[in-house]
Order: sequence, then C-alpha cells, then structure tokens
Amino acid sequence: QVQLVESGGGLVQAGGSLNLSCVASGSIFGINTMGWYRQAPGNQRELVARITSTGSADYADSVEGRFTVSRDNAKNTVYLQMMTLEPEDTAVYYCYLGQLERNGVREYWGQGTHITVSS
Repeated sequence: QVQLVESGGGLVQAGGSLNLSCVASGSIFGINTMGWYRQAPGNQRELVARITSTGSADYADSVEGRFTVSRDNAKNTVYLQMMTLEPEDTAVYYCYLGQLERNGVREYWGQGTHITVSS
C-alpha cells in the first residue's frame, strides 16, 4: 500500500502562482510515475502533469509552459509549480503514483486539494 499526502493549494487571483507538493509513503518501488491530475465540477478527471522516476515529464496541452512538475526521489515527493494561473485551472488537484507491482500496474491517489482561481 502507498499513501499520498498533498499540501498547497487554496485561493489565488488570475495570473498568480501556487505550488503543490505530495509526499508518498509505504511500499514504494524505485520505478514509478508520480504526477497530478485534476477534476473540475462537472468534468472528468484529467491529467495535468506527470514525471517518471527517471525524470521524463509530460504535460497537458492546457498547462504546457505554465506548470512545471518535478520530483525528489530521495524524499518520495512530487511537486507542481503553477504559474500564470487562469480561472479554468480551478479544480480539485489529485496526486498520483503508479507503479508495477506483482499483480500488474497499481495506481494510488491522494485525497485531493482544492485550487480556486478568481478572475
């Protein structure tokens, strides 16, 4: 089992910045992918950004160039630096960890943290 605890988030004006962090604990394997998804009211959960344990990252088109995902493998922590936030970024942001376990790929999710961007 893996537990994910997010921190950061809150209310920010459009054009502002916020940082999220997520610490993973438990049975974490060396090869994994961590990242962030979000879900706005009435929408499906969507990928924001993710990064592999070797540092390869990819982003949703809507956040490319504004958000940066990074990780500290020694601390089992993933970060999301968000800049030039837009009202459309308002959502619940979920931390994610996926890893290959004995029975296949297993996904873990944090509880979610709210981000509201006011116009």
